[in-house]
Order: sequence, then structure tokens, then C-alpha cells
Amino acid sequence: MTTQTRTETRTAPRTEAPRRGDGPASADGLDAARVSWAAGERLVLDGVDVTAPKGAVTGLLGPNGSGKSTLLRVLAGAQPPARGADGDARVVFAGVDLLDQPRRRRARTLAFVEQEASTDLPVTVLDAVLLGRIPHRPLLAGDSAHDRAVARRALADVGAQHLADREVTTLSGGERQRVHMARALAQEPALILLDEPTNHLDVAAQLDALHVVRGLADRGVTVLAALHDLQLAAQHCDHVVLLSDGRVVAAGSVHDVLVPDVLDPVYGVRTEVLTHPRTGRPVLTFTRAG
Repeated sequence: MTTQTRTETRTAPRTEAPRRGDGPASADGLDAARVSWAAGERLVLDGVDVTAPKGAVTGLLGPNGSGKSTLLRVLAGAQPPARGADGDARVVFAGVDLLDQPRRRRARTLAFVEQEASTDLPVTVLDAVLLGRIPHRPLLAGDSAHDRAVARRALADVGAQHLADREVTTLSGGERQRVHMARALAQEPALILLDEPTNHLDVAAQLDALHVVRGLADRGVTVLAALHDLQLAAQHCDHVVLLSDGRVVAAGSVHDVLVPDVLDPVYGVRTEVLTHPRTGRPVLTFTRAG
């Protein structure tokens, strides 16, 4: 590996509002603006702007407590945004503001996999995945043959077809994570939001999960995934958005954002960036600051 040195980055000063246009153009993808949210008097998200282009994997990065999970929940409509200093939030996808859409209609476009999604009911894995088909069928209608075929294909895509007849309550954390991903795939979304999709997974399973995510993007799905592991982001994301204290501090390609000048002050570490000899992507190493 060779050491990579880059000094040109796209960063927004921590004392100013994040600049529009730091990230990639969204085209028909996700374009969210002025997203704020508060817990009591504590501002968790402060006027966040984020774009995620169609057919790409965009990584949402940041230290613990930076607002990644909260941002995804607001974008998904799971919790309402607060009115920010610059006006109401908008979350536009393919020209439509998702915040104005009824929940059922929004679920035909958007799937959201939470970090700690729970399924404690005594249902089989196949039945849990079939929940992803609800937005696509008439109210009170049962599962169709097409629904079951879609659900089984989703299980196969995540390597969990052998679990179809198991009860969800008997699964390990990693197996449950695969089932939640399959449920999202069964929605056949154009936009998928993932909160730590590699959580609870061993190394091989992490790579399998990100292979599925890459396959979605290659089929034209817009992917925005919160990732805790910067190295996974460097190897698998097309673009990244870096949060700190509820604000965007950098957005752009992995080569522009995953550099010492950006990462060190946010994470409080010393970063060295190498270049992978085969892929040409950044390889990150960290040491303690000071």
C-alpha cells in the first residue's frame, strides 16, 4: 500500500451552517434540506442538508451522538422534524416531498431498516418478511402468490432462505438483521435508508450485507446508510456525509472526505490514509491523538 496525501476537502466550518452543494447532485435521488430535530431543549439536528444520488451508496458517518440515527428516522417519517431557523424541512425524492405523503404511499417508495428493529411476536421469518408487501396490496387483502415469491427472493438475496420457516424469536442478532434487510427488500423500494446495516454481523456477513447494498444501487436504488465503521465506508460507499454535533461538516467522495484534515478534529484521532493496491480506495489507520 502507498500513503495517500490529499489536502483539498469539502468542509463546512463548525461555526457556520453547512453549505448546499457540498455533496453530489441528487438527480432523481434524495434531496433533503433544513432538517432539524430537538429532544427537549437540546438540538440534535441543526438544519441538516443531505443529498444521496440515485443508483449510488451514500454513507452517513459521524461519532456516537452526532445525529445519524435521528436523521434517518426523520427522513423516513418515523419522527417529525422540528421547524428550524431557516424554515420547514423538506425531504424530496424523485421530485416529491416525502414528508407530505401519506404513510402507506411513502412506504411504496421508501424502506427503512432501523439499527435495533424488534420483532418479538411469534411469527415465522417468511411472515415477517411478508410485512414488507403490505404497502403494495389492498387493505385487508391477504398475501398473494406474487407477494410470497417476492418475499422468498428477498430472503435469498440476503442469504437467509434457509430461515424461512423459523420463528423470528429463535434467531441470533445477526440472523435477525438479515431478516430485517429482507423485509425492506420485499418492499421493492426506490429509496432505502439503513441504520448500521452491518450491526451484529461477523466480517463475512458484513461483506455479504454490503454486497446486497451494492446490488441495490446497481439496480438504480438510492441508498443512504449510516455506518459506524469508517473503513467499511471507505471501501463500499460512493459518497459520504459526515455529521458532528447534529450538523454536516463535510460531504463528497470518500477520497475528499475521509482524510486527516476532516476526520481528526471530528473524531479526536490521528488518521493516516493509505491506498489499497487493488481497488485504489482509501485504507484508514488510526492512532490516539496527543
